[in-house]
Amino acid sequence: MPSITDSEPTSDATNSHAQGLAIARQAIVDQDRAVYGYELFDRAHAVGDHTAATDAALLFNVLSLVDTEALMGKKTVFVNCTHESLEEGHLELVQADRVVLEVPPLTDPLKGQIEERVQVLARLRQKGFRLAFGHNVLSRTYESWLPYANFIKLDMAQIRPELLEPLVRFARQHSTAQLIAEKVELAEQFERMLGMGVKRFQGHWFAKPVLIKTHAVRPSQATILQLINLVRKHAEVSEIEELLKRDPTLSFTLLRYINSSGFGLSCEITSFRHAVMILGMKKLFRWGALLMTTSRAGEVPAAVGTTAVVRGRLMELLSAELLPPEECDNAFVVGVFSLLDTMLGIPLKEALASIALPESIVDALLHRSGIFAPFLTLTEACESGHEEDFRRAANDLHLSNQQVNWAHLQALNWAETLTD
Repeated sequence: MPSITDSEPTSDATNSHAQGLAIARQAIVDQDRAVYGYELFDRAHAVGDHTAATDAALLFNVLSLVDTEALMGKKTVFVNCTHESLEEGHLELVQADRVVLEVPPLTDPLKGQIEERVQVLARLRQKGFRLAFGHNVLSRTYESWLPYANFIKLDMAQIRPELLEPLVRFARQHSTAQLIAEKVELAEQFERMLGMGVKRFQGHWFAKPVLIKTHAVRPSQATILQLINLVRKHAEVSEIEELLKRDPTLSFTLLRYINSSGFGLSCEITSFRHAVMILGMKKLFRWGALLMTTSRAGEVPAAVGTTAVVRGRLMELLSAELLPPEECDNAFVVGVFSLLDTMLGIPLKEALASIALPESIVDALLHRSGIFAPFLTLTEACESGHEEDFRRAANDLHLSNQQVNWAHLQALNWAETLTD
């Protein structure tokens, strides 16, 4: 397994800024609630005080620490910019079609300054960059910027509800931009904007549990839980194979995951018996947990499974330097199962009661205690812009921002390799 200390060093020009950079992410989902892309930002400068230097450091990290074809070739990556950074040379480092540049409003929007920026926006569009703006671009003040918008973000926390529909209608009439509803915290907000024809959404609502009244899991989910229990008990391979025969789709999915480029095997696994011989029960425990991310109740967004996979891999990478190797698979399971209540639609305590899990995993998930708890706290902090939560969690584990950034971006990249 790669080490979080194996990351490439930054150049002298960006090193000092990269040292303090702490990358956060938020998923942007489509109308089917699958991940469309990610907004990546420096949480230490999430309130608008980032600079051209920190923008360059963020982009440098993204380009140098991930397989850009795997992540940026499949997902749309949004990065925050300052107006100063829009004219800096660091944008020459990236293929223009790989990122969306988020352009902020001016601090003091004087008419002359707004018009001066039009030339910069035009040059960026000519180079092939896509541009995203906030809903302020729909105002008369910024009307000269509107033709350059590829995306317009509608802030659900700032826009009065009665103005949403007129703004959507105006945007459609006067631009060709795709609309993104951001800061969506309630399912009702998602449904309302979807009804208006908005097809992109950003917010935390999709990862919140929706408890199913029957408290019953789907047949495929029940099979996965049985599989995990059999693996944990080191049951006979024939017994496990018999279980998988009842659900060929799950058997196929398990083998597809094991043979994906993300696992890095040199030979193809052709049967579950072969998988046991090559991998052993410990690794299959982890891949059984991964299967749960593909089998969701109808109310659960596909983005939940993607987020669970990223959490699992991030937990694994963060723990690799600090815990014994045999605990890394358990760390992976903690990350994946941190969204088990959302995936199953039942309370977490009830969900965990149906699986034979090591006590250390249960302690981390239910009580936020034990060896995995600080890793889970840090993993969840990577999904928010709360600087203090992230700083405290990283300090508790004595991990630098660079180490966490490397693991975070590798986890995002690895999740994409599973869909090869």
